[in-house]
Order: sequence, then C-alpha cells, then structure tokens
Amino acid sequence: MNYYFLGIGGIGMSALARFFHQRGDNVSGYDRTPSPLTRQLEREGIAVHYDDNPDLLPQTVDMVVYTPAVPDDNAEMSALRRRGVTMRKRAEVLGELTRGKCCIAVAGTHGKTTVSSMIAHLLRQSDEGCSAFLGGISKNFDSNIVVDADSRYIVVEADEYDRSFLQLHPHIAVVTATDADHLDIYGTHEHLLDAFRQFVSQIDADGRLIVKEGLPLDDNTSLPRQRRSNYTANGIEADYYPWNVRRYGGDIYFDLRTPRGVIYDLHLSHTALYNVENAVAASAVALECGLTEHQLRYGLKSFLGVRRRFDYRIDSKEMVYIDDYAHHPQEIEAVIDSVRYLYPDRRLVVVFQPHLYSRTRDFAAQFAAALQPADEIILLPVYPAREEPIAGVSSHLILHQIDKMSKYYCTAQQLMELLPALYPGVLLTLGAGDIDRLVPDIQQLFTPSGA
Repeated sequence: MNYYFLGIGGIGMSALARFFHQRGDNVSGYDRTPSPLTRQLEREGIAVHYDDNPDLLPQTVDMVVYTPAVPDDNAEMSALRRRGVTMRKRAEVLGELTRGKCCIAVAGTHGKTTVSSMIAHLLRQSDEGCSAFLGGISKNFDSNIVVDADSRYIVVEADEYDRSFLQLHPHIAVVTATDADHLDIYGTHEHLLDAFRQFVSQIDADGRLIVKEGLPLDDNTSLPRQRRSNYTANGIEADYYPWNVRRYGGDIYFDLRTPRGVIYDLHLSHTALYNVENAVAASAVALECGLTEHQLRYGLKSFLGVRRRFDYRIDSKEMVYIDDYAHHPQEIEAVIDSVRYLYPDRRLVVVFQPHLYSRTRDFAAQFAAALQPADEIILLPVYPAREEPIAGVSSHLILHQIDKMSKYYCTAQQLMELLPALYPGVLLTLGAGDIDRLVPDIQQLFTPSGA
C-alpha cells in the first residue's frame, strides 16, 4: 500500500506513519513546518516535504490519512480529493488497527499520555508484551510506537479532540479526567461529558472500565460492578489508591492499596508528585492483565517518563530546568504543585505559552490562578495552531488577571535576555505549541561553558 499523510508531523499521525513504514508499506507526507519529529521520520526513511504543493504529491497514493488540524483549503487535500483517493481520518485508521485486538484505551483531558506510556512499558517488561500508539515520545522506547505482532494487547491513547476516541471499542478503558476543554469543538462541558459517556459505553461486554474516582461516568456502561474499578490519589474511597507517599531526593515511594491487598514500597524514579496518580491507574490495568507484584515493581521503577512530561533538562545543585506539555489550568496547577513538593525552597520561574485563542479566552482566569504560585511568571504570545485570531484575545488576557508584580510578557527572542536576569532556582517551560523549539537554546543558556 502507498500511504500519504497530511499533517505527518503530529504526534498521533507520526505514530501511524511509523507503523505502516515498519510494516513495509510506502509512506510519505506533508507538514507545514519542519520539527525534530519530522526530521526523525526522514532519517527513518519516510519522505516528508513542507510546501503545500500538489506538484510534490507522489504519483501513486492508495490512501490519504489526515488530521482535522489540516484546513479544508489545503491545496494538496483538494488535489487528492479530485483524484478520488480514499481519505481516512487518523482516528478512523487507528480504530481499524485495534479491531480484533485486546485494546487498552486511555482517555482523559489530561494524564492519558503518561498513563498509556506507563501501561505499555509495564506490559513490555512482562511476559504479556504489547503494541502501542502513544501521544508522546516514551523515553523507554525512544518512540511513540511499539510493535509486537505476537501480543494480543494494543495500548492506545484515546484522544477526545474532535470525538476521535469514539472510533475505538476497547476491552479495557481508562478515564483519567473529564475537565472542561476543547470547548471550540464541544461548545459546553456537558457535551464533552456526553462524548466520554458514549466512549465508556463502547467497552466490550466482557471488558473493564477503570475510572478516576468521582468522575460522572460509572453509570454509563452496562458492565457489571465487578468489571468496574475506580482509583484515586487522594483519600481511601476507591478500589486502588496510594498510601504512605514519601519523597527521597527526586524519587517518590508509595504503598498501593488494591482489592487484593497491599503492595508495599513501589518506587517512581525522578518524577512528579502527580505521577503517583498516573502510576495507580497504570498499575490497576497491569494487575488486571495478570502482571505479578515483581513485574509491577520493576516496571514502575524502570519507567523513564515521556518527553515533555515533567522532562528534566537540567538537574544540578545550582538549578533545575523542567519542560512540560501542560496547557490546561489543571495540568499547570499539578506541575507547579509537584515542583513545590520536590523543591520547596527554590525560586520558581515559569514560562508559559498559551495554546489556542479559544482556550485562552475560555480559561484566562483559571490560567492566572494556576500560575499565581510561581515566583516569576513569563507569558509568551498565544500559539494559534488551527485557529484564526479572536478579537481582544491575547496572552495579556491572562497577564492582567495575575495578582502580582513579578510577571512579564515577551517574545521568544526577548525571553533569552530576560531569563538569566531572573536567577531561577527551578525553571519551568510549559505549553503545547512550539515552545519546545526553544528548549535546546534555554538549556544551552544555563549550561556552563565546557560542561
């Protein structure tokens, strides 16, 4: 087969492209701008170009895989439609690939990338194995894809954007969060919740639902109570929860209470406090899949994390620099809380790039409140992604609601001059746009010459 990907540089699109390429199909694609990920695809042998030019299209295309982020007026999209080529959304293709497999789908407005990556790592470290399509680059796999033709399990990140996850019919479904988000698509929080309710209603009749305690989803499945579990990181009113959480250096230890008993002294290496909750969810899935206590213990300890998820870039006595994908108020709050837990006495400087004009408009007050605990706050211009500007909406909408003097608005170029003057003890860069392009330069800025 000859596959052509429109928007091949997206994290979900690139995983599918890698899958088909590894399978032996001919794969090529277009993206708007080069990125480290597209350059890696090219190194792996996938042809990528960056001009929206129908003259650059391959002569033979059997199927086009596209993302909703590609606009309808894309010239290549129009040319391919005129050719009559089969067109499939990324979510449709992912749904087809999971058919006939024991699909473990992790959904949620935040936490799903880390939980799905943890599950994939735990299964790969056991006798079960798995294939996986992940929404981030796992540091254990150095990839967003795992292929294991001999395993019955396939782990996927179930994306709620554009209702994509409704293409999935999982055997095990995990729901980590249902906070209001993507209101440009759903309109209201209640419509978003309706989509999550439909998602959990699509679980196999002999499957299992594992949901964060307190989410309004437990009654939206026909599964009997013994096939439904919940988890929490706070309190003891759940089937799975942590106990005796403690910190040694940058590592976190906890005991896991399960319906079968207690597993003591589980160890997460060099991680954020909120990853305890993610580990509880992943552990619940692993135990349901038959992993032993030894396999669980070793798998959690050896989990290295995901790039851009509490991603340590510098960790020295003088300074800590962490980069994170957080782009929703609850995510930002969780990251800052984790930093304060791990480094309570260090001066915290946060750089945040808002993602989407609509999200900035809808959650400006919540963003301001989430950023408030930082000692110094720097806002970059809004990253528009798929959106056109909205009148009156900019990063200043957040800035004006932060109740402190130590706040700044600057461009990416000005940031490099401002940061050294703030003497950060801990530096956080946050956002889902192109702020990751600045990370190598920021890292170099605070790396001593010759280090």
